[in-house]
Amino acid sequence: MPWYPEAVKMVLQPEAREQSTIKPTQLITHSIVAPWDEKRLYAYWKNSTSLESHFGLDFDGSLAQYLPTTTRADANAQANRRADGSGAVSVETASNTKATDAWTDEQLQELCDLGVWLHQTHGIPLRICRTHDDPGYGYHRLHRHWSTSGTSCPGDKRVVQFRQELFPAIASKASTGAVPVPTGSLPVVRLSHIVAAQHRDPGLAQGAATHRAAGLVVERALYKAGLLAKRWVDGSLGSRTLPAVSEWQERLGYRGRQPGGAADGYFGRDSLTRLGRQHGFKVVN
Repeated sequence: MPWYPEAVKMVLQPEAREQSTIKPTQLITHSIVAPWDEKRLYAYWKNSTSLESHFGLDFDGSLAQYLPTTTRADANAQANRRADGSGAVSVETASNTKATDAWTDEQLQELCDLGVWLHQTHGIPLRICRTHDDPGYGYHRLHRHWSTSGTSCPGDKRVVQFRQELFPAIASKASTGAVPVPTGSLPVVRLSHIVAAQHRDPGLAQGAATHRAAGLVVERALYKAGLLAKRWVDGSLGSRTLPAVSEWQERLGYRGRQPGGAADGYFGRDSLTRLGRQHGFKVVN
């Protein structure tokens, strides 16, 4: 499986179609040296440069995937141009403009889960890369072949975190199998609960929710659709969720009552059912 199921899919073209195939044997972490979220990073690579990575990670743990893990990304210099066809999966992470900050707890959690998935899916061995072509896990400045011009990426604090926190967490989780595995059964959401929550939650205290479990299912789906930042996935269908629903409705062809107006942002049966079909839940009355 070349697409990580927990990431928002934002496909870069023509790279996804035209870049050569690789056999993933490494994960290399980077800092983007900018406080960009996954959407801004996608726009940058789409419009400004071809030095893309497979993944982009925001401070709040929002993760997007731009290329299949079996397709070459150009961020790692010679790491993806080996004669044997092996290559590296790369992930850019939001940072301050000097890359001197540490990864947030949310970033560390997402990097850990991604690292475990790569081990389980592609068999990347649970060790830090000993050489530039040794299978395993690393960070951009670890080996010169990964950055022929030299780099301090991902920054001193993140290098310490990689060695003391991130890689040990990946190895521990992967070794114990402590990663959620899909059960195959879809969650069920009641339309009446979502309608009630959308009308009540905006007036509640911050973080309060009318039907939190159902709200979480729907907000996770909106996140996977690239419409809602992960930090707002809290089960409360408040003012942050409304514009995400409106954008989803407009994707489906709905418009506002007035010419040129936005869709109202309140789920009906059709818009909720179609969100569930695409992102894994069932809708009942």
